[in-house]
Amino acid sequence: MTSPPNRSEARNRPTRERGEVRIGISGWSYAGWRGVFYPRGLPQSHELRYAAERFRSIEINGTFYRMQRPEHFASWAEQTPADFVFSVKVPRFITHAKKLRDAHAPFANFLASGLLRLGPKLGPLLWQFPPQMRWEPERFGAWFRLLPRDTEAAVAFAKRYRDHRVEGRAWMQTEAPHPLRHAIEVRHNSFCVPDFVEMLRAHDLALVVADTVSWPRKMDLTTDFVYCRLHGSKELYVSGYDDVDLDAWARRIRAWAIGREPRDAERIAGPALCRRRRDVFVYFDNDAKVRAPVDALSLIGRLTPRAAPPSTPSSRRRRS
Repeated sequence: MTSPPNRSEARNRPTRERGEVRIGISGWSYAGWRGVFYPRGLPQSHELRYAAERFRSIEINGTFYRMQRPEHFASWAEQTPADFVFSVKVPRFITHAKKLRDAHAPFANFLASGLLRLGPKLGPLLWQFPPQMRWEPERFGAWFRLLPRDTEAAVAFAKRYRDHRVEGRAWMQTEAPHPLRHAIEVRHNSFCVPDFVEMLRAHDLALVVADTVSWPRKMDLTTDFVYCRLHGSKELYVSGYDDVDLDAWARRIRAWAIGREPRDAERIAGPALCRRRRDVFVYFDNDAKVRAPVDALSLIGRLTPRAAPPSTPSSRRRRS
């Protein structure tokens, strides 16, 4: 069984100089984790609660494969701490099947499917595009202009474009409007051009830092937050991260959180404008061999402030 980190130390809350850092996992319901990460005998219905005691954020990837219902989102919100945040993956029907063509109704249905029931726990929306999809400025530019930037705009979009597929099961209201962030994950080398980075900056969208041996790993900063997906250091979805890897990611996260760029930043375009701080979201997606929760906890440990040992009379004398 993995013990949860001390909450007073592991929260990584923002300060005036540092953005908020949230490290977690992509999904939480995996049979192979039971009896390894999850204690043997833990009911499956308690797995989210258990994971949320150990991580500040989780990426919901079930939305990528099928339409969820409002009561699902409400249940997930109820099972997690007050300061918890979910990132939500946009359906593959929009990104992979439609490839953004004639996708107004599917996206509206997604917005109406209940994710707004997460309330303040709704974090960035993740747009993952397939490896075969190439950079087309007109198509992406037109779609980026449509994206709602707060929950009130999301409600308006849902009401305008939804169709019969969410009839009788839609949730289109928000109690306390708040900003809505978007993170863009691309997997084709044609996106490695400055024009793409400049378009993301113009629309205030994040370029996902995707760590994988198969697709481009770029670290251009394009908005006020950084979104990382760690898919496996050597083998996609399988291999874990050793101490050297995790130390490197910890250094990068510290730099991003205070508004700087890491020394080893791999960029498409030039450096970003300096900011005082950036929020950082990091999700481990190397789940095949139960590496994701182990690696996430190891990275949290590297970024968690350690209490200084109490001084003793003798130590005080040595310093004087």
